[in-house]
Amino acid sequence: MRRGIAATALVASLALAATACGSDGDSGDKAGGPVTITWWDTSNATNEAPTYKALVKEFEAANKDIKVKYVNVPFDQAQNKFDTAAGSKGAPDVLRSEVGWTPAFAKKGYFLPLDGTEALKEQDKFKSNLLEQAKYEGKTYGVPFTTDTLALVYNKELFEKAGVKPPKTWDDLKKAAATIKDKTGVDGYWGSTAAYYAQTFLYGEGTDTVDVDAKKITVKSPAAKKAYGTWLSLFKGKGLHKADTTAEAYAHIQDAFVNGKVAAIIQGPWEITNFYKGSAFKDKNNLGIATVPAGSTGKAGAPTGGHNLSVYAGSTKEKQEAALKFVNFMTSAKAQETIALKNSTLPTRDDAYTDKVKADPGIAGFQTVLAAAQPRPALPEYSSVWGPLDDELPQIAGGKKSLDKGLTDAEASIDKLVPDFSK
Repeated sequence: MRRGIAATALVASLALAATACGSDGDSGDKAGGPVTITWWDTSNATNEAPTYKALVKEFEAANKDIKVKYVNVPFDQAQNKFDTAAGSKGAPDVLRSEVGWTPAFAKKGYFLPLDGTEALKEQDKFKSNLLEQAKYEGKTYGVPFTTDTLALVYNKELFEKAGVKPPKTWDDLKKAAATIKDKTGVDGYWGSTAAYYAQTFLYGEGTDTVDVDAKKITVKSPAAKKAYGTWLSLFKGKGLHKADTTAEAYAHIQDAFVNGKVAAIIQGPWEITNFYKGSAFKDKNNLGIATVPAGSTGKAGAPTGGHNLSVYAGSTKEKQEAALKFVNFMTSAKAQETIALKNSTLPTRDDAYTDKVKADPGIAGFQTVLAAAQPRPALPEYSSVWGPLDDELPQIAGGKKSLDKGLTDAEASIDKLVPDFSK
């Protein structure tokens, strides 16, 4: 799991390694020479980073007075590394910040407000819900760089062979899974025990783990219990794969889907390029993408994920100006189109969804489900709330804890993250 999923906490020894790569290299700029800025990119080093490196060279060619030091930092390490580096004034000038990190770092004063700067001079081109997700206390601290959400991705051939259509509700999914099993011999659906994926069930019941406006923890509310009850029910039954609670669960589910061993899963667009590498999707048009099934409210929803480009508030003015220009370039329509074509990621601005970009069935399909994507609230601790659930949900799904016990324990852990919230 990468984009849209909160980074795991790391030990301090790993985090301390970050201080060597940031804007503490001010002395490296010669008087009258190019300004050097450092960019920490958290994308996949194999599949995505080459595209970003090429764009960096393109930017440098057009801006002879700026040099960009590109550093690829593993996603699951970046949050803690940046936190440590920023606290010691050694952070990079630009960070590819997961949307959940943005308000947290803004609250600490680590990010520069971007309203009215060159970085946001085409502000009206970006999707408004993504800009909202880059704000904290009324100010914008990031420019939307990539976006994503979750969808029901399915194998069209298996669905057609079974004579079923993409399900509109979770009950429909259960029926479809049983029919697919009968007609094709493979499971119809394999669900995840990760909290980020379970979020879709909460939205389908009109609730969340916390109510930010009411400052209340709602993970044990009647609506949340109903949501998690539906989630749990999808691990048992004909055509429903049992829960995988191992550390390799994500890879197991993904591998089964791309090789035609399961007909449908819930997944995000960051896996589009990997879908196409599987035997089931050598014909890209076999990849079906539909909005996640709806809950009892009749509404379907999935979390909005993705990344912003943010500028370090501790950099010198000269470096900040160069960083703002770089962010503007990397989030331009042209750059966004290039990134989408090369990496199969979703652009954050409408004018980047060109005919060439939409020719990719994966991107075109995920674009249609973005309307059901629900932005995260501007609560610095919000992404961290998934941590306790990532501990508890596998135990619930694996039968080690009852649903009530697991949610009670999750509530107690969440209470420590937001102590000013009521239960």
